[in-house]
Amino acid sequence: FFRFSGLAMAAATPNVASVSVSRGLGNLDKVVLTSVRGSEVEVYLYGGCVTSWKVADKDILFVRPDAVFTGQKPISGGIPHCFPQFGPGAIQQHGFARNMNWSVASSENDEGNPTVTFELKDDAYSRSMWDHGFHALYKVTLEINALSTELRITNTDAKPFSFTNALHTYFKASVTGASVKGLKGCKTLNKDPDPKNPIEGKEERDVVTFPGFVDCVYLDAPSELYLDNGLGEVITIQNANWPDAVVWNPYLSMESSYKDFVCVENAKIEPVELQPNECWIAKQRLSV
Repeated sequence: FFRFSGLAMAAATPNVASVSVSRGLGNLDKVVLTSVRGSEVEVYLYGGCVTSWKVADKDILFVRPDAVFTGQKPISGGIPHCFPQFGPGAIQQHGFARNMNWSVASSENDEGNPTVTFELKDDAYSRSMWDHGFHALYKVTLEINALSTELRITNTDAKPFSFTNALHTYFKASVTGASVKGLKGCKTLNKDPDPKNPIEGKEERDVVTFPGFVDCVYLDAPSELYLDNGLGEVITIQNANWPDAVVWNPYLSMESSYKDFVCVENAKIEPVELQPNECWIAKQRLSV
């Protein structure tokens, strides 16, 4: 266990922002950010995965009870990365970024708001399935009632590449009471009943609910959505340069936990094309 230099004294003082690194479940390294008012975020270096975001001691995110912390498979819950592929495709489901070890690039404290930037680079494992050089930076900032992230993907190769991407965010919820506002009018790709053959349509509802299995892509979604988690919180989901959204609940296929969460994901469904040295940046801000 250690604390980042410059924040060591602050970490031990009430009402002062702090960043610390410790061993989490499965003896995996995790970074904990604490704000001046006590809100807290937990990020595992394995997968660069945010697994907890507590506001007033209440966790807004959800980690599935079947999640494993072995460093052998992705952590099921929180905010996993889906890069360089969202969903099924030429390589493994949702890509490899969620089951690689990220590292800490930097940390800072901006007016009581702790920030940590994580990084991921190509290696033999990633190149075995996706033969491209890249550099990913993932900046996580904790405010009193908000969690912001910025993802920057840079092509460090001598040739262009393309990718799709998403933040597969799991929110703690009562599925029968949860709803999402802001999606009316969007073009939809509905994966119910057949995920392999989505049905094109248009969202006509003012409020999207979760009456059963839900797996729907919303193209050209608004930059701001509202999730009522059915537990007393309304979460504002804002983004910049995440043009699409995905709403998901597995229903009976995950009988042990489907009643306790919903996923509302910022995504990029159409491939991003990056030339050498070009970068792509997308931001997300969750607030309660």
